[in-house]
Amino acid sequence: MIKPDRLSAGDTIAFISLSSGLAGEPKIKYRWKTAKSRLEELGYKVVLTPNALKSDTFLKQHPEKRAEDLMNALVDPQIKAIISMIGGDDTIRLLPYMDFEIIRKHPKLFVGYSDTTINHFMFHHAGVTSIYGPCVILEIAENVRMHQYTLEHFLELVSGKNLPMTLESSPKWTSEFLDWFDEKNQTVKRKMQKESRGHEFIQGKQTVSGKLLGGCLETFPMMMGTEIWPKKDEWRDKVLFLETSEMQINPDMFTILLRGLAAQGIFHQISGLLVAKPMDEKYYQEYKAALLNVIRTECDLSDLPIVYNLNFGHTSPTVSLPIGCEIEIDCMTQKVAIIESPVN
Repeated sequence: MIKPDRLSAGDTIAFISLSSGLAGEPKIKYRWKTAKSRLEELGYKVVLTPNALKSDTFLKQHPEKRAEDLMNALVDPQIKAIISMIGGDDTIRLLPYMDFEIIRKHPKLFVGYSDTTINHFMFHHAGVTSIYGPCVILEIAENVRMHQYTLEHFLELVSGKNLPMTLESSPKWTSEFLDWFDEKNQTVKRKMQKESRGHEFIQGKQTVSGKLLGGCLETFPMMMGTEIWPKKDEWRDKVLFLETSEMQINPDMFTILLRGLAAQGIFHQISGLLVAKPMDEKYYQEYKAALLNVIRTECDLSDLPIVYNLNFGHTSPTVSLPIGCEIEIDCMTQKVAIIESPVN
């Protein structure tokens, strides 16, 4: 995999809207401005791509403009990293306008999650590492202050420091939503829940490693059959990571999506599976049961290591995961560790 340069103080970060146009809402302005100030306090410069603050209506009508922002940010020599404002539901519409050669020739740090999963698969298809991590309006603009857990994992990955990095379970978490359209809520800290389970190693006994690939499960059907969806043998020895969104799909749909992966032989190719905590822990036990039913029973893969309840995706705080980089799962010591940097 091609790796972009690490991020250092003084480097320029671009905020970009690749799906939802929420950042363009006047009442949301304080959120991205908060995020901008926080990154500038850390020593970075922050710019916005030309269409980052266009209306949701404009962005939905012009996927080519969103793609143009990404291509231009990649070729801009001043920009060292690109962070998604937020996810959405139609990033897949950028696919016809992607120039994978530009992504390959101008590798930049790219960060985001949720619907941004599709952009990550674009980068992976081009052979460039990326980071499944915080977005602007949510994690970086977190009420009151950024979660230290989120900030530390992000900074260590983008700077290429302190590897190998063992992923510890966050002692507290939250899925509480406080209305962003009420700016007064920015001074209200979200209620945190005490973590009672930690990382659950629900099956597997060995130590395995592999290159990370994955994202938000609900985005997968949009990519299947396109050029950015990996062929069966491209999943070999990967560590797949999965999370679910604020849609909180019911267990039946969760099972259906898992069976779609099973039907492609993906679970027989990968070396391990990491699964995030569901939002609000809704369907927590049901999702876990579905994983074991599809993988252990239906696929007859009782030895495939599965680690459940990790902190990434839609529940805060969150780790940052380097797509295309090596991660190790040690089922005996019950540890997960990132062992390869996504940056040079």
